[in-house]
Amino acid sequence: MTLPPVTLRCCLLSGGASRRMGRDKALLPHPEGGTWLEHSLELLAQLERPITLLTRHPAHLEIAAALPQVTPIAEPAPWEGPLLALHRLMQRHPDQRLLLCPVDMPDLSLAAMRELLAAAAQAPQGIHLAHDGRRLQPLLAVYPSSISLRQHLAASIDGGERRLQSWLDAHPCTPVPLDPRALRNVNRPERDQPRA
Repeated sequence: MTLPPVTLRCCLLSGGASRRMGRDKALLPHPEGGTWLEHSLELLAQLERPITLLTRHPAHLEIAAALPQVTPIAEPAPWEGPLLALHRLMQRHPDQRLLLCPVDMPDLSLAAMRELLAAAAQAPQGIHLAHDGRRLQPLLAVYPSSISLRQHLAASIDGGERRLQSWLDAHPCTPVPLDPRALRNVNRPERDQPRA
């Protein structure tokens, strides 16, 4: 019997407090039009896969609700970082492959995401993390929401773990080298804004 292909789902994280930016970075204007949030959702939509937006911000949910391809999810408290967010996404979307993407990579390109997905397709049961040539970028990654990973992550969360990198240290991960310009993470207002 042939098993059905595992669904790929795009998951955008935009639930951070933006403390270092001083304002909601997801709602900053993007040079290509719209906000960072709208730009990210439009970029993911080009992959022609279902999209989940996980955020605690009502304004983000309102924007996403207008897009037919997007499932907006209000993230409940406590808001304790991306590991807990990944746990919630895995529980919501079991037995799928999750393309995790942060809203604060405004220079992210479709080509970079396709490269990451192509690498992940070679070993769909593994974790594939973007690498910018200097370090891993675990918020741009493909995570299989398999029962074994879900159970391990749930146990880690129950045990008080909240650091994504600490949890990843317990699993074999494949780094995927990508154009570092596309992986620029913007957290502070003094840093360069997205490239026009």
